[in-house]
Amino acid sequence: MFKKLAIGAAFALALAPASTFAAGGGEQHIEDFDFSFEGPFGTYDQNQLQRGLQIYTEVCAACHGLKYVPLRTLSDPDGVGMPEDQVRAYAAGNFEVFDPELDDFRPAIPTDHFPANTAAGAPDLSLMAKARAGFHGPYGLGINQLVKGMGGAEYIASLLHGYTGHEKEEAGAVLYENTAFPGGWISMAPPLFDEQVEFADGHENTVEAMAQDVAAFLMWTAEPKMMGRKNAGFVGVIFLSVLSVLLYLVNKRLWAPHKGKIRKD
Repeated sequence: MFKKLAIGAAFALALAPASTFAAGGGEQHIEDFDFSFEGPFGTYDQNQLQRGLQIYTEVCAACHGLKYVPLRTLSDPDGVGMPEDQVRAYAAGNFEVFDPELDDFRPAIPTDHFPANTAAGAPDLSLMAKARAGFHGPYGLGINQLVKGMGGAEYIASLLHGYTGHEKEEAGAVLYENTAFPGGWISMAPPLFDEQVEFADGHENTVEAMAQDVAAFLMWTAEPKMMGRKNAGFVGVIFLSVLSVLLYLVNKRLWAPHKGKIRKD
């Protein structure tokens, strides 16, 4: 009887609506975007990462830092893939860092990290795509994560285009309604609007498209070695498969003929 009840409860949870619930009890709507890096064979889209970097530089960097990300990694072939001369120009043209030896600020160089920036209490975004889970499953049990993954990039993209346009004042602060934020209200004003950033390739620059681009870039800042891990995992699976076949053949050749025989002393 208990076994039947347990099985029934498991099916009920699996078939429950796939809404995501925040820790505080507020319902969230997280869109399941089709990012190129998802799945066992997914890879980062360098063009998307470069657009995301541009959005971060022109919009997000005013308040949010990336203090754990070295500027030199922008030239990684599995990431943004910028040529080294462009990385040097980008670092020097956009950021200044404090140099203790000079006791003054100087233009950033590729060996520096993105500067820290917590203006207005804004969090650092280096690991944000790993720190936030987009999919929790029914009642926060994590069932959806088995199929959709953690969904950190989906959470960021949904948040950036989840503003409804409604706002309210509470305790002297202005809050903005957002369908993806836990509790439904966030203190960050909508950071993106249509045609805010112009891309050299003429790519779509709606709020939804730009939200996905910057979310993909923040996924890379949080998981810069994702492609290497996937390749290592694929090689590991092949190695273990070959090893399993060899062990089976060895067992069949050496031990199978002796199985079932009764030793007579």
